[in-house]
Amino acid sequence: MAAWRVLARELEVYRRRTPRSAALREAARAVLPGGNNRSSIFLQPYPVYVTEGSGCRLTDLDGHTYMDFGNNYTAAILGHAHPAVVAALTAQARRGASFAAPTAAEVTLARLLCERVPGLEQVRFTNSGTEATLMACRAARAFTGKSAIAKFEGGYHGSHEHAEVSVAPTLDRAGPPDAPAAVPSNPAIPEGVVRDVLVLPYNNAEASIRLIQANRDRLAAVIVEPVLGAAGMIPAKPEFLRTLRSVTQECGILLIFDEVISFRVAPGGAQGLTGIRPDLTTLGKIIGGGLPVGAFGGRADIMALFDPSGGSPRVAHAGTFNGNPMTLEAGAATLRELTPAVYEGLGALGHRLRLGAQKALEEAGLTGCVTGVESLFSLHFAPPPVTDYRAAARGDREALQAAVVMLLNRGIMLVPKGSGCISTPMGEAEVDAFLAAFREVSSLLATG
Repeated sequence: MAAWRVLARELEVYRRRTPRSAALREAARAVLPGGNNRSSIFLQPYPVYVTEGSGCRLTDLDGHTYMDFGNNYTAAILGHAHPAVVAALTAQARRGASFAAPTAAEVTLARLLCERVPGLEQVRFTNSGTEATLMACRAARAFTGKSAIAKFEGGYHGSHEHAEVSVAPTLDRAGPPDAPAAVPSNPAIPEGVVRDVLVLPYNNAEASIRLIQANRDRLAAVIVEPVLGAAGMIPAKPEFLRTLRSVTQECGILLIFDEVISFRVAPGGAQGLTGIRPDLTTLGKIIGGGLPVGAFGGRADIMALFDPSGGSPRVAHAGTFNGNPMTLEAGAATLRELTPAVYEGLGALGHRLRLGAQKALEEAGLTGCVTGVESLFSLHFAPPPVTDYRAAARGDREALQAAVVMLLNRGIMLVPKGSGCISTPMGEAEVDAFLAAFREVSSLLATG
């Protein structure tokens, strides 16, 4: 597979198709570092600049239309400009965007979440998933009186210091597979923070038990994504999650489910599917209806740390836009659209796409696999099975980049890492269009 040759040819096509995006990116470089405001969406040589979105389609500066399978990193579960969300936002905008006072909207959305998510007895809102995981970890440390947090290699929990350890370490620095090293993601992470992060191997129950038990006296919490998102939509094995629940209870350690992504797999998230109830849960993305949002919650005795009604809370949690009504009205409108039947339809389309894409790889004779669960999927040019970060990291990155650019040139948008998801405006026609484009991409990659 001569991926470099295919990539070079497709990048030339891409540049010819998107001159206005190229020009705006150059202008952006004067006021934004690298012309970029969000590292995760940067695509070499530059990303397309979007002017509008409607349903499951986006339009760029040059007038090209794309089927949006990226869905803003899984957040746009109803697609773009959904009428119910637009109506909720319009009505709230007329009443005011935000206040230094609570509104009924926060009670409404909190109730909806607590009714749906088994592990949520009480919840608090933030403005991002990063803030949600930060506050969940802080709550765990305050509740247990211990300082260290365990996370999984390849897990992304936002951009606070404890989360920025071993997100995407190079394999030469990652340490043994069954005892991963704690590798800071950038030079700004203090050594003291790195020492307080225990890195565990994803989907390896035996090694995780051993490491958790050996560090039980210093661990406040284990935080895990039921679907390892940034590493390529890798589902946790249910028995692995059950093991984590058992060993954390045995050791007096809190279990945090980061469901910022996995909440879109079922009405109650991954914990609703598996029946495994964590102590704390973090949410984001789809619960804001397209606006910035995050939430954390769980057991009432833990969340009591934030209760200010008796004076100063044990753990303060402030923020000018926490629980702002624009976001929460949009979030409530979104959740009301997400009935069990809607989730079932999303999952069926996701299954159809994963099977079809896997068949395309096999028919082209390419080494690769497609991971995911329900409405989530990710492409890997790596030998199957891909069940952890290291298996994904050994994949052919040049082939993946080529596939993403080739699909973009054919009107299909994924996120730059090659993952995507289904939104409610999509049907079999959109999935079939994706598969037709991917079959062509796979054939071209195979022949060079």
